[in-house]
Amino acid sequence: MQDASRELGRDRGQKPAPEPHGAGADAPLVDAEVHVESFRQAREARRLELVEDYVELIADLIGDGGEARQVDIAARLGVAQPTVAKMLKRLAEDGLVQQRPYRGVFLTAAGQALAEQSRERHRIVERFLRAVGVSAETARRDAEGIEHHVSAETLEAFRRFADAKL
Repeated sequence: MQDASRELGRDRGQKPAPEPHGAGADAPLVDAEVHVESFRQAREARRLELVEDYVELIADLIGDGGEARQVDIAARLGVAQPTVAKMLKRLAEDGLVQQRPYRGVFLTAAGQALAEQSRERHRIVERFLRAVGVSAETARRDAEGIEHHVSAETLEAFRRFADAKL
């Protein structure tokens, strides 16, 4: 019944009721230290998600047209240019990009390495999703979020599974 109400809520555009913590409704709550680590990992993944999305997009824009302009980044991400400007400042402070007046944004060696790592994670997740029967378009979209939130162990399992299936 709970699953049916969860599905019904989804059909009406409402958020489904949260799943109980643990393996199932009758499972005990996990240890507090385990909980803390799980939430810490999720917060860190969310923090890095934007950084990885930006450097990956900048690499793609440079690869496609030789440069990454703030206006193009904003258009592709669907955000305002001041939002992009703020993030580019942060990326520059972190040593991932260099901004050149009238020339756009360029990746540093560290930024390029992060972009390549993020792109590879995306490819692995997308291949895994395709291997379990997800359509190409849905796999592309879903991989965009999943890639930032899986551990190295899970990513390697995805890679092995996809390699065996495809």
